[in-house]
Amino acid sequence: MLTRRDLITTTAAIAVAEELGSAAPLKGMELGAFSISLAVKDLKASRDFYEKFGFKAFAGDGKKMLIMKNGDHLIGLFQGMFDKNILTFNPGWDSNAQKVPGYTDVRELQRQLKAQGVQLAKEADESSTGPASFVAMDPDGNQILVDQHV
Repeated sequence: MLTRRDLITTTAAIAVAEELGSAAPLKGMELGAFSISLAVKDLKASRDFYEKFGFKAFAGDGKKMLIMKNGDHLIGLFQGMFDKNILTFNPGWDSNAQKVPGYTDVRELQRQLKAQGVQLAKEADESSTGPASFVAMDPDGNQILVDQHV
């Protein structure tokens, strides 16, 4: 049952979305698992720090890259691999890096975003199948990597 507060909050959110012209996500815009990929200076120091937040090593070589997990939350630590932090989506994967049924292929996501006028810094080969990726930049210059491994 909705409380009065829930109703007011929901109504306010809808009014703001309408005012801003926000549209609902496109059908089939399933982005998959989400993580933040952090450019770190010292992998061990970063690992030790995020372990204090309850993150545990999940994947990676532990020398230049380490994926850490806390519940469904993922953080990628990357030493010397890129200069800025990156928002990362993995179509076809859940937060355990397991294939999910019925995901939206990275090339379809790319087509949908380009059709909406999103400029891409790197594009996936649309004639390929399987693993591929593309990169977009948000209005503030943050990189968004859509990286399909399946």
